[in-house]
Amino acid sequence: MDLLQDDLDAYGYSSALLSIHGAISYADALRVGTGSYTLSSDNHSRAARELESLLDSRRFEHRQGIKHYKVLLSRKSRISYAAETVRKNEVEDIVKRARRFANWAEAAGKALKIAGW
Repeated sequence: MDLLQDDLDAYGYSSALLSIHGAISYADALRVGTGSYTLSSDNHSRAARELESLLDSRRFEHRQGIKHYKVLLSRKSRISYAAETVRKNEVEDIVKRARRFANWAEAAGKALKIAGW
């Protein structure tokens, strides 16, 4: 996630899209590591709810990263499919939220003692 913030003027759209997909991958890894048997499909919102449920079942209370993840998901379709140009401040916010989510996911994976973390 760190490299995604390099040269946002030239690669802003790509950085935003990769940031969102990177966050989805982190969430999938957390879900599988906490007991889910499915990777997310096109319904990433359902996957976010499932992650929250899995964290509930593990009594994991530190959930500040979920907020960033939900915001990223809310922007996914516009970034992926919209014809209009993505503003630089929106790209910066997406990359920042993805980095924060990744940091939270790394800490959560370690705290939950998920194999490979």
